[in-house]
Amino acid sequence: MNPFTIHFVSLFLTLLAIINPLEAIPVFLNLLADKDRQTRLRVARKSCLYAMGLMLFFLLFGTLVMEAFSVSLSMVQIVGGIILTRIGFELFAPSPGGLVPTTGSQQTDGMDMAFVPLAMPIMFGPGGIATLIGMATPMHFSLPTLETYAASVLAIVATMVVTYLSLAYAGPILKKIGPKGIDAASRITGFFVSAMGVGMFLNGLVEFLQSYGVLMTKVAG
Repeated sequence: MNPFTIHFVSLFLTLLAIINPLEAIPVFLNLLADKDRQTRLRVARKSCLYAMGLMLFFLLFGTLVMEAFSVSLSMVQIVGGIILTRIGFELFAPSPGGLVPTTGSQQTDGMDMAFVPLAMPIMFGPGGIATLIGMATPMHFSLPTLETYAASVLAIVATMVVTYLSLAYAGPILKKIGPKGIDAASRITGFFVSAMGVGMFLNGLVEFLQSYGVLMTKVAG
């Protein structure tokens, strides 16, 4: 498998696991319980576009943000790993009320919910930010820049397409697999998100210790 495909698949699966569209379905339906299908589709489309815009921003300008705050990549990986691990553990035991309380019955339409809370933080929160900066940035240094950015953009677009389809067909999906099915999928996803978080944390910790000479860098040969 070539590096382009590896990077695409890795980033796509990671972002999809963090967003976890199945877990967002009950929240989405709860927020828009009093809206018709066309309104739900418009809100789903707009929220996915907002989330995709945020992802592309951190993909393109994440390193500049790091430099502005004088934060090293290893520090981002350590903090990002902790955040991902915490998200994974929370998916094991989701809160009874979900991520967001009650419906938006006082709203004239659902568009004011497209950015907050749907796009951020449900679709793109601290875990997504940490992933794009901590996982995508190192690969940009090791692969041809244009090819890697193309793979990253495709992974982001593919993630949001899957998320949009999940929200667009939220009602039928919920009826088909039921709350227990969503709960089971969330718990399985939580396991892998936790594993990715631990891996990112350990990689960042090793690089951090190597930068201060606490650990010796492995020399080939």
